[in-house]
Amino acid sequence: GPALAALLGGEVPLMFPNMPGTIGHVQAGRLRVLAVNSAQRSPLLPDVPTVAEAAVPGYEASTWFGVLAPAGTPKNVVSKLNTEIAQALKAPEMVDALNREGAVAVGGSPEQFGAFIRAEIEKWGKVVRASGARVD
Repeated sequence: GPALAALLGGEVPLMFPNMPGTIGHVQAGRLRVLAVNSAQRSPLLPDVPTVAEAAVPGYEASTWFGVLAPAGTPKNVVSKLNTEIAQALKAPEMVDALNREGAVAVGGSPEQFGAFIRAEIEKWGKVVRASGARVD
């Protein structure tokens, strides 16, 4: 997007992009990674520290993806979907594809994912409230 173009063009000094959109530029030597936003180092860039290691203890601002279903979806359907998706994410070709993009499949139960989402809402809600940001 425009922010990445501005970074590559020298118009901005740094940004916090996601890995898939920038890894090609990193590998080509056009960008230098100072740190990664995740709690753990990236398997794609194992020598690059996390922001928490490099400068801000406790920092984590990872991009994540999940599969959600409408409220009221029968538990047996949710369970079956979770089982099938977890199995697919363990397939070697899927693991390789995700790793090439700098992603790591985490998996877990629907209850664990729900707790994770609630924790993210709490965490980022505090940040938004502290910033004073308002919706127009």
